[in-house]
Amino acid sequence: MKSRARLFSPMNKRNTLSLKNCLIGLLFSACVAIPITAQEAPANKTRESAGLRDKARLERGKYLVEGVAMCERCHTPRDEHGNPDRSRWLHGGPAQIQPAYPSPTWATVEPRIAGSPPGTDAEFIILLTTGISRTGKPPNPPMPSFRMTREDAAAVLAYLKSLP
Repeated sequence: MKSRARLFSPMNKRNTLSLKNCLIGLLFSACVAIPITAQEAPANKTRESAGLRDKARLERGKYLVEGVAMCERCHTPRDEHGNPDRSRWLHGGPAQIQPAYPSPTWATVEPRIAGSPPGTDAEFIILLTTGISRTGKPPNPPMPSFRMTREDAAAVLAYLKSLP
């Protein structure tokens, strides 16, 4: 019985009220502070993560263009020693590769792909993912018919558009 009387003593009521007031104050502070930080943090995180995604996409595109597809072999003019001219990187020009036998469909001029690849972005993605050009046919040799994933094709396009 004594313990029950202590629970309801005036001293305990005061302690309970001050604890309630303290909790209400903390809850109010949290309700005011959280929306302010919640509004700022995602915007900052979104910008940062978008920047990292863009950087990763450009690096992936560069790797695919230069290390896998080796686009510079055809789309970059050569200097007098046969080396790719870095000042005209992927600017197109006369075809560097000639067929072993005459071919009426062989490309004699390679298009510029740096800065703004031929066709629309959607047409370029279709070319890289299906192997079908904007004419509705496969590209002329020596251009291979790529079958990239959509993500890889988008990375290649992003990298090419980032070039001067």
